[in-house]
Amino acid sequence: MTPDHRDTRAIHVGQDPEQAFGAVSVPIYQNSTFAQSDVAEPKVWDYGRSGNPTRDAFERALASLEGGERCFAFASGMAAETTLLLTLRPGDHVVLADDVYGGTYRLLTRVLGPWGLELTTCDLADADALADAIRPQTRYVWVETPSNPLLKVVDIEAVAALAHASGAQVVVDNTFASPALQQPLALGADVVVHSVTKYIGGHSDLIGGAVITSDPGLIEAVGFLVNAVGAVPGPMDAFLALRGLRTLGVRMRRHSETAAAIAAFLVDHAMVNQVYYPGLPDHPGHAIAAGQMAAFGGMVSFLVDSADEASRIARGTRLFVLAESLGGVESLIELPGPMTHASVSGSDLEVPAELVRLSVGLEHPGDLIADLEQAFG
Repeated sequence: MTPDHRDTRAIHVGQDPEQAFGAVSVPIYQNSTFAQSDVAEPKVWDYGRSGNPTRDAFERALASLEGGERCFAFASGMAAETTLLLTLRPGDHVVLADDVYGGTYRLLTRVLGPWGLELTTCDLADADALADAIRPQTRYVWVETPSNPLLKVVDIEAVAALAHASGAQVVVDNTFASPALQQPLALGADVVVHSVTKYIGGHSDLIGGAVITSDPGLIEAVGFLVNAVGAVPGPMDAFLALRGLRTLGVRMRRHSETAAAIAAFLVDHAMVNQVYYPGLPDHPGHAIAAGQMAAFGGMVSFLVDSADEASRIARGTRLFVLAESLGGVESLIELPGPMTHASVSGSDLEVPAELVRLSVGLEHPGDLIADLEQAFG
């Protein structure tokens, strides 16, 4: 039977006890090739680039959580995005949200731009702006919601309706929400991408990515590229990602609860000028987030008076670790401008130098708030 609830599917789908010895946890099939009984015999596994039982278990579980027919795992989130974008051709056009991870923008502009891919950025919360941005050559409308690092919320259903009316498909980067909180495919998106490194892995000990879809053409195209390009994860990373997936629901609920408490603390702090968190009632996307997310996630950003002040705070924490990335059990603090989003400096996507981004971990909220309080000074 296929369980109804995502928390249960995360633990059971693709993860029956192993047949040879009854191992309850999916083994790490740490091998590059598989024995075949005959040269002409159909085989499930032949070579590790094409497929691996540990990777397959992770892909089946994540596809189930996202409600997709097929998941393809990759060696990084950027490998997942690159492989998906290789389904396009020179002259094709992508509409990109105006607040996204800097690496996505760099890939589209500095790697695929010279190759011939065309790009327009716009505010996807503005239906008129999106309609103006879409061209006859538009293949993908690329969404992050909540976005990185300003936590913008995009109405996936509305964007999908507008894109599909023009013949474009919708890609949603679901990294910040994870399938525990949001299922873009059910809201009309065609493809979901993830940096598995983040909440899905959950322990800051792996690099990975994923593409999930139910579109038959994309399943065929991406499946071919998985083998032809070969940007696949190793068995150990697939094992770690599957381990993380098993506790995703529990962790995301705790991340969200603690982030809400920290956002409330920051709203009332005299040194904070603005807080970006979809769970706040005055957030512009609060109502949409409440409708398409089960909770508001573990990411919080805020503005202070200056870049120097932001830097002082980031260097002053003791529990929040000054580091890039996000989604682990430990809390992280960073300045997007000079760190994760340095590649958008000078562009329309440039983020404020006085912006601080928090990845709220699983520590006690009281300890995290006390740490921020002492860092503010």
